[in-house]
Amino acid sequence: MLKIILASQSKVRKKILDEQNILNEVRPSNVDEDVVKSSLLKEKASPEIISKNLAELKANKISAKYSNNLVLGADSVIDLNGELISKPDNREEALKILRKLNGKKHYLISSVCISKNGSMVWNHTDKAILTMKKMNDDELKNYLAKISDEALYAYNVYQIEGEGRDLFSSIDGNENTIMGLPIEKIKRYLDNYK
Repeated sequence: MLKIILASQSKVRKKILDEQNILNEVRPSNVDEDVVKSSLLKEKASPEIISKNLAELKANKISAKYSNNLVLGADSVIDLNGELISKPDNREEALKILRKLNGKKHYLISSVCISKNGSMVWNHTDKAILTMKKMNDDELKNYLAKISDEALYAYNVYQIEGEGRDLFSSIDGNENTIMGLPIEKIKRYLDNYK
């Protein structure tokens, strides 16, 4: 049976693969995302291009070490009117992000890349459109108080499969994409892989 390497320490991505009975082992890429994002932003790269580049970089880095294995890299970003919103480093940043998204529509972009022998062999990017409810500061702070540090720093400022669903007035897109892994497209590629 086909087995892939997941170049991510995301527990949610691992769980999605496991639920789909896709054999996998985790080998985090440890790519310094901030350095890559900073460099790409200087070149005026869009959030989508940044997401694609990071997914490919992660997959290629690990696949160069594990020849003849398929390696899955993934990256998700928030695009607010062309502005890249990254994961918060602390709770103050998380609150600032929520204030920025408050009452607005944004895109959640998830890119995936499969690499072999250090080179990309397949990639896909999917978007979901989310509109956050208009909330007052107390409501935003109460929401953050319910979220564990691990969840907050792993999933950006909302977990769509948990408390985060209540933040939105509308969600248009695939839930797995929002959780960071557009699994249907990955499965289709793996099913056709020879």
